[in-house]
Amino acid sequence: MKPLVDLTKADMERVNQLILSKAGSDVAMIPEVANHLISSGGKRLRPMLTLASAAMFGYDGDQHIKLATSVEFMHTATLLHDDVVDESDMRRGKSTARMIWGNQASVLVGDFLLGQAFKMMVEVGSLEALDVLSTAATVIAEGEVLQLSVAKNMETTEDDYLQVIRAKTAALFAAASEVGPIIANTGRAERNALKSYGMNLGLAFQLVDDALDYGGKAADLGKNTGDDFREGKITLPVILAWRRGTAEDRAFWREAIEGGKSDDANLERAFGLITRYGGLTDTIARAQHYGMIARDALAPLPASPWKNALLEVIDFSIARVS
Repeated sequence: MKPLVDLTKADMERVNQLILSKAGSDVAMIPEVANHLISSGGKRLRPMLTLASAAMFGYDGDQHIKLATSVEFMHTATLLHDDVVDESDMRRGKSTARMIWGNQASVLVGDFLLGQAFKMMVEVGSLEALDVLSTAATVIAEGEVLQLSVAKNMETTEDDYLQVIRAKTAALFAAASEVGPIIANTGRAERNALKSYGMNLGLAFQLVDDALDYGGKAADLGKNTGDDFREGKITLPVILAWRRGTAEDRAFWREAIEGGKSDDANLERAFGLITRYGGLTDTIARAQHYGMIARDALAPLPASPWKNALLEVIDFSIARVS
């Protein structure tokens, strides 16, 4: 990711300053909770996509700073809400906000950040950018509810799973990438190219995250490996192992996921079954497939350091699992 980090460094410093400013409040608990997550070392990939996608079309104003900050606030709000829904104890190597301040504070501070995000979008004054990001916010919420409805259900199909991650993760990647060309006043073709790039990058990114949960390290994930299993999440490695397994294997999955028997011994067995049936290798292959679609989306655009940096991000996202 180094090329993208280097190219966006100056603008990201401005974004980080705005993040700290807009996370402030006279209600002391709001900045405490917000800064706990904001300062915990996330990659800030999504706002960098907004900055890069504006700069690659020659944008030279400063409204992309507010849009990038809005994107990061939307992402942070969903993390706060996710940790409550998933009852997560750890995020990016630290105790989650809900473990320190409680569920109510986490949800309400997430709502505050969403409110600040929309306020900044309005200040930018682009109805098209506001439409793209507000639509993404709605889709992300739908994805959360959909994931809740398929949780601990072993009949969940790969199509169901893709629908969840398209909404929960890829929609914000797509919106973050599309608003750049919007404020740079490009044509529809350029907007669509960046939207497609972001959507498919997001799918690849989430597929790798889900593979890492069964084959990575806590340091790579920012949470404990096996958390998806313990929370009863139906991700692609599980879906593939379930469908390819024997009747005995499927009985195990029902007991472990639907029955909530997710102790360490069952986690080890889950690791073994996922490995035996190619759940990890095929999940990574799917990620590579979407990575290639993201790469092809940018192919018609003229060569530039910005384009090269965005292409490097695809490689980075997939290489995390190697």
